[in-house]
Amino acid sequence: MKLFDVYPLYDVTPVSAKGIIVIDDKGQEYLDFYGGHAVISIGHSHPHYIKRISDQLNKIGFYSNAVQNPLQKELATKLGTLSGCENYNLFLCNSGAEANENALKMASFVTGKSRVIAFKNSFHGRTSAAVAATDNATINAPINKQQAVTFLDFNDINNLQKELEKGDVCAVIIEPIQGVGGLDEPTKDFFKETETLCKQNNTLLIADEVQSGFGRSGKFFAFQHHNILPDIISVAKGMGNGFPIGGILIHEDIKASYGLLGTTFGGNHLACAASLAVLEVLEKENLIENAAKIGAYFKEKAKEIPQVKKVKGQGLMLGLEFDFEVAELRKKLIYDQHLFTGGAKNKKLLRILPALNITEKHIDIFFNALKAQLP
Repeated sequence: MKLFDVYPLYDVTPVSAKGIIVIDDKGQEYLDFYGGHAVISIGHSHPHYIKRISDQLNKIGFYSNAVQNPLQKELATKLGTLSGCENYNLFLCNSGAEANENALKMASFVTGKSRVIAFKNSFHGRTSAAVAATDNATINAPINKQQAVTFLDFNDINNLQKELEKGDVCAVIIEPIQGVGGLDEPTKDFFKETETLCKQNNTLLIADEVQSGFGRSGKFFAFQHHNILPDIISVAKGMGNGFPIGGILIHEDIKASYGLLGTTFGGNHLACAASLAVLEVLEKENLIENAAKIGAYFKEKAKEIPQVKKVKGQGLMLGLEFDFEVAELRKKLIYDQHLFTGGAKNKKLLRILPALNITEKHIDIFFNALKAQLP
């Protein structure tokens, strides 16, 4: 049997990693400024992370959600305290797509409506409703296109109001900082007006924090830069530092009932141990504060590069926009400078999504390497 060939692959085979260093099968070291799509939040092979998971595996790795699992309650308590979202309840699943799928399902249950408003260049996942709310026709199959989704521009409050007043919208789903789309952000005024309009029109506001959550933006959640309170918050990627885990934070005003949501693997013992380890390291090592600090340093260093036309993002969810497509530059950074970076739907954008414990020294290395590869 062969693999189903859906990924264009770089000719690099990692076999080990520590911190932000990835080592391939030839012994070559690479600095990881991409973290596998913002997944690696506390660094590869963090000793506390390894110990937490190893200790748990030696006890019990999995059982179903038909029995008590105190780790789930421990995770919910810790997450609520660290994020400042104590007035939410946690449902655990396995991935960002599944988180957004459940968020949209909850919005439809609560409101009794089915249409979704999403935004141009959005990315919310590759499953049913999540992919229907993703602004990329090439990954939407006919079965997905049955979903009723309206795509609007950021900051177009007049059209948003017009659509919401039609009365059939169950959810507005929004990335506070777009990931795959290219790190665009709405204005603070747009966020506040969207929150108000959703309340007025019996529509739930979903903040997709799958990529921007868990400290990456310099706050625990990126929506916290805008002083709003979403009804549902979706999380995944950096939540487990590589272990598959996702979830939604559901405001306590939304009531649960048995069978409303469900999952086989979500919230298993190992997944909870992984996420607890992430939260404990974020807190102990002040990594959210570090993300804000290093992000500011990155933006200052970027000013020294005349080819950079725009710096986008917050904290360590960053992008450098050029006046040329960056695919070849990414290859040169990998093969000549031994640095991993990311791309976006915006072909002229280089995405930077490193672990939150990187230092100014790492940023200096990155910019020296970038200068060496730019014309």
